[in-house]
Amino acid sequence: MRFTVPGPRSLAGQLFAMQAVLIAVVVAGYALFSYVSDRSQAEEAATRQARAVARSVADSPSVLAATRTPDPTAELQPYALKVMRDTEVDFITIMDPRGIRWTHPDPRQIGQTFQGHTERALKGETFTETYTGTLGPSVRAVTPIQDGDRVVGLVSAGIRVEQITQRVQDQLTALLGVAAGALVLGAVGTYVINARLRRHTHGMNATELSRMHDYHQAALHAVREGLLMLDGQYRVALINDGGRELLGVAGDVVGRSVAELGLPAPLTGALLASEPRVDEVHLTASRVLVINTSQVSGGERRGTVVTLRDVTELQSLMGELDSERGFTQALRSQAHEAANRLHTVVSLIELGRAEEAVEFATAELELAQALTDQVVAAVSEPVLAALLLGKTAQANERGVELMVSEDSSLDDGLLPESLPARDLVTILGNLIDNAVDAAQGSVRARVTVAAYTRDAGDAPELVLRVSDTGPGVDPEHAEAVFQRGFSTKPAGPGGRGLGLALVRQAAQRHEGSLTVAEADGGGAEFEVRLPLREPGTPADAVPSGAASVARGTGGDA
Repeated sequence: MRFTVPGPRSLAGQLFAMQAVLIAVVVAGYALFSYVSDRSQAEEAATRQARAVARSVADSPSVLAATRTPDPTAELQPYALKVMRDTEVDFITIMDPRGIRWTHPDPRQIGQTFQGHTERALKGETFTETYTGTLGPSVRAVTPIQDGDRVVGLVSAGIRVEQITQRVQDQLTALLGVAAGALVLGAVGTYVINARLRRHTHGMNATELSRMHDYHQAALHAVREGLLMLDGQYRVALINDGGRELLGVAGDVVGRSVAELGLPAPLTGALLASEPRVDEVHLTASRVLVINTSQVSGGERRGTVVTLRDVTELQSLMGELDSERGFTQALRSQAHEAANRLHTVVSLIELGRAEEAVEFATAELELAQALTDQVVAAVSEPVLAALLLGKTAQANERGVELMVSEDSSLDDGLLPESLPARDLVTILGNLIDNAVDAAQGSVRARVTVAAYTRDAGDAPELVLRVSDTGPGVDPEHAEAVFQRGFSTKPAGPGGRGLGLALVRQAAQRHEGSLTVAEADGGGAEFEVRLPLREPGTPADAVPSGAASVARGTGGDA
């Protein structure tokens, strides 16, 4: 035979059992206390009642007069029985000083000796005692009947202990009824409360809740993605380590409103929105985040759950991939053009025009080499040089001429380690792409790029300038073009998607600046200035070699 060991009760069940036992103990204790107290009070009340009745009978003039007659029983017995009925005592015994009864509830006991103590009463004192007489145990009072200073008789009035117990039992029965009602009411209330608690705890016991809390804490600290929970008033209810890092907040932010965290306005608006957001891209000061929001509701709005993913590296890689894809397309187009030129050379040779073939091939090589020499001579930094060559080919495919400004001069090895090539590709690549988009279709479509260092007075800085022949930027949109999602249709110098927003983010990350103005020949001119020193390094700590290089390069164009 198998025995099933019951599992641990749920937390709600444990609380219900504990509260039910507590109520039962309280009610039982109160009932016991009330029983003892009521019995004591009942005995005291019976004693006072017996004493009062005995004194009243002893002080009655008719009783005193009856003691002087030859047959006191004839007058006192009816009187005693009547007083017994009226006062609800069990017996009233009137006797002579020797203790011989004149009255008794049982007529057979009349003339017999009183069972009890009378010594103190014969001395003129009224006293009470509990004594077992002919009617059983009773609480009685004995008092003298006095004629002046002489005791001419005694009166004893009493109430049986059995009767006192019956009174207490009647009171206890009523008390137990009230206690049972209180227990039932308390049990029902406890059950209702614990049923609600059971719903909130999903029937888990204390051990399971503790284990769940441990898992919860471990998951919060282990998950690299950001997790943010907001209550119904859009205050931070919970945030994990990843969320703090991705949002760039420090200190105790639990309980603070989202609007007080100092986040960018678009991101704050997305967190405060009532509708859910799915894979929405937002920028902070140094990161590109994808956020998802979901409302927590259960009959009423309870809050919002926000997940955050860092796609800064992914976005940068996507930018590089787009550049590589464009460069590949340009190479494919150039390969097609090269095949056409090769067929031309072969055809000239087959026609016997070898000199024209050599002249044609030499001219094409000189043109390609001249472009490469121009870029490398102006910008010898390898990453930027490769980027400019690739963007030049892409621009040509779209009918836009990309030129490197004559004042460009950027030597290899000049850029500090704090300025990675990936950020330079993000900045210059997005600016060129936006400029090509803007210039495409314009008369003599052209994009001009300038890259050089200059002495800014306290430290050298890198200047990257890209201008185009497009329609330019409306002064009213001079700031809006750097916001994520801004778009000008049908043509614009940039601002579509994340391009310029990523450029500004990269510039600010390196304590630089990004501005837009009108170009000399029309169109827009974007300029990025980046200090050539480690972020946070004082200007006088910049190596003298870097400053001397800066002083030897071009100025503002």
